[in-house]
Amino acid sequence: MLLVTGATGTVGRHLIQHLRRAGQPVRALTRDPGRAELPDGVDAVRGDLADTATLGPAFDGVTAAHLINFGRGYQPLSNGRQIVDLAVRSGVRRVTILGGWQEGTLEPAVRDSTLEWTHLQPVEFMDNARTDWRAPLRADGVVREPYGDRRSAPVHAADIGAVAATALTTEGHAGQSYTLTGPEVLTPRDKIRILGEATGRELRFEELTPDQVRREWVERGHLPRLQFFTVFGEGARPAEMVELLLRLYGSTPEVGYTVTDAVRRVTGRPARSFAGWAAEHADEFRL
Repeated sequence: MLLVTGATGTVGRHLIQHLRRAGQPVRALTRDPGRAELPDGVDAVRGDLADTATLGPAFDGVTAAHLINFGRGYQPLSNGRQIVDLAVRSGVRRVTILGGWQEGTLEPAVRDSTLEWTHLQPVEFMDNARTDWRAPLRADGVVREPYGDRRSAPVHAADIGAVAATALTTEGHAGQSYTLTGPEVLTPRDKIRILGEATGRELRFEELTPDQVRREWVERGHLPRLQFFTVFGEGARPAEMVELLLRLYGSTPEVGYTVTDAVRRVTGRPARSFAGWAAEHADEFRL
């Protein structure tokens, strides 16, 4: 039995599909099994990864597990040691860890354990385009952000799931940390152009200066719900979040725009392109 935590998230759903296609028995951890809408044959178990007391039934009889290092609000887990101890006691031998915005207590606890671990670190999700841009593009076809020439190498969630499935079910990945990217470096302008081609719409990127960002996103309250803002928690001050955004967007670390071949090396197939992702999700960006 393989356990998938974060089962209703984008990566978790792809991972479950990969494992089921390979004929693997899958158990899914979810806070609400009744609303999870998981594939037939998946054993949905109620529990919260941030609450170790709820996890006993999920780990019972499991030999391999996919773990995420964050709980509600994308906050790093504080009970990493307890999760690892439970996994080891339950007979888990192999785990993958999907990293979040910052390392919490889970990664060091796994590294210090007897588990065979593989760390998966995506640099950026292609699905962030849905979170950040779907609403403005549907509304008026314009995305207004700073640093339109910033670079990244976003990865398809299906490729993350495929890497996790391979690492959980085959030998040779213990102790490995995989930085996961797509096949190309793109800017926001590139992505908007590709989305325009996929949707057949006239889409446009309008660059804001840092001062315009501060005015529009803080003073006027037009703060977008960008995923990485959640590292501050729900009570974070907008001004603080905007300054973080400007620092990150204005000085992207090299790892964020360096293409790796990890997806191909692990799965044996090339990483999916953003153009392919855009074609899959084109209807979500149409009026």
